Amino acid sequence: MKTTTILSVIILFLSVITACEDKDYPTGLPEYDNHYYIAYVPYNNSKVTVNRNQAGLVKFPVQFHSAFTREYNAVGMYTLNTTGIANPAVLGQDFNIVDKNGNVIQPTDGKYSMTFPQAKKVRDTIYVKLLNSVTPGTRTIEINLIENVTPQYSVDTMSTAFKRPLEIR
Repeated sequence: MKTTTILSVIILFLSVITACEDKDYPTGLPEYDNHYYIAYVPYNNSKVTVNRNQAGLVKFPVQFHSAFTREYNAVGMYTLNTTGIANPAVLGQDFNIVDKNGNVIQPTDGKYSMTFPQAKKVRDTIYVKLLNSVTPGTRTIEINLIENVTPQYSVDTMSTAFKRPLEIR
């Protein structure tokens, strides 16, 4: 009796699963074909703490999400934020934003950019060079990925991975 009940439940369950209509859902809507996302890896907004005398570059991997190859290059943007930070780190005194070779990158209108050739899915990196400042105390800065909307495409951010607080001790 117990075996028959279990077998009946399994058959009922399988028939419910297989009775579902198989639909061919589209992979996406055309209005989102040129909409991309950037996010920090790992996918969170967690704080990174470093020592001010660290010699190596601090690396923040950024994932560019795309399902296409385009004829244009997509550009992601990021900025430095000190809003609400009691003891903010100072650009040029505590740290610099640099390229992978350690050359200082200058922002345009307070924004830094990352270019993603042909808008292909790829991982890039934001590099920070610490300057071993003699200013006492712990200093903090947020490096925030921001939205970049152009007539050709949009590069958006993910709410769970758009900022990376950097604490310099």
